[in-house]
Amino acid sequence: MANVSVYNMDGQEVGTMELSDAVFAAPIHENLVHQAVVLHLANKRQGTQKAKTRGEVSGGGIKPWRQKGTGHARQGSTRSPQWRHGGVVFAPVPRSYSFKMNRREKQAALRSVLTSKLQDNNLIVVDKLTFDAPKTKSMVKVLENLKAEKAYIVTKESDKNVLLSTRNLPNAMLSHAGSLNTYDILRFEKLILTQDAVKTIEEVFA
Repeated sequence: MANVSVYNMDGQEVGTMELSDAVFAAPIHENLVHQAVVLHLANKRQGTQKAKTRGEVSGGGIKPWRQKGTGHARQGSTRSPQWRHGGVVFAPVPRSYSFKMNRREKQAALRSVLTSKLQDNNLIVVDKLTFDAPKTKSMVKVLENLKAEKAYIVTKESDKNVLLSTRNLPNAMLSHAGSLNTYDILRFEKLILTQDAVKTIEEVFA
């Protein structure tokens, strides 16, 4: 098992912690990580784009002019795509961009990025993260103490004061252990976990 230093909110080392090899020393599957990121981004797409085809636009019930003798090209309907206000060829329609990814594959992707963060020395474990009142300056000070300019912070449970202290920071994001996702871990340089969050993650993904 890997031993990591545990820091307090002042950035001082207060102990060490053993990390489970099943979660933080797992094989890195780049293909599953890529698939998990694509799935996350696909699920965020609304898929509501819509344009009318020639069968949906108004008008065009009669042939605009006779077939021959006018000097114009033959036309059958003013709904045709070449006409102004005509239909769109291969028009986009509302659709879902999501696809299926097995639970084990998602977990393997998460273990891969957690292992990668540890190997790259971008994983920071803190003993606790609590504030008496919501204050953005308090969270900024903690991040400065931990030398984490751009960080994804994970706690065991959602804490209102910590959430309100973090949400206005453009380079930080707060989550709880139950809502980890591969995309957000990769999006930030540093991953900050509380000790309780580490235990919860190991119980779920080991």
